[in-house]
Amino acid sequence: MFQPRHLDIRLVKEWDSRQIVMLYRAGGWWKEGYNERGIPDLISGSFLFAVAVDTTLNKAVGMGRVISDGISDGYIQDLVVLPEYRKCGIGNRIVSELLGACKQRGLGWIGLISQPGCEQFYEKLGFKKMEGFVPLLYEQDSQHDFS
Repeated sequence: MFQPRHLDIRLVKEWDSRQIVMLYRAGGWWKEGYNERGIPDLISGSFLFAVAVDTTLNKAVGMGRVISDGISDGYIQDLVVLPEYRKCGIGNRIVSELLGACKQRGLGWIGLISQPGCEQFYEKLGFKKMEGFVPLLYEQDSQHDFS
């Protein structure tokens, strides 16, 4: 198993947009037509943004972020590690860094939505399924009338 020797987890307010796009692509979340110019605002507008950095290459190999009002709730999202760096604890370190920073800032409720098959990863870090709750996604092309 690959073990990166020089890896830091950094909480950042800016990072190379191309590296972040590469991570979003690795997660399957970057759609054709998305604009890389929005990445700096995405990073700086997040409550927390963590980057796992291979310091020998100064390259982002993983990331995760928290969306929050900074008072009560926090939502972890966009956790991803490049395929060649997976299965060596980087995702665990990113989540642990984000959890610690959330707790340090007084957030009492931290949640996330897991992709199918990843539940055990999060359960090992202390997350539990929220029985009785269903995540919903707003469909922009829906027929809902807001007038």
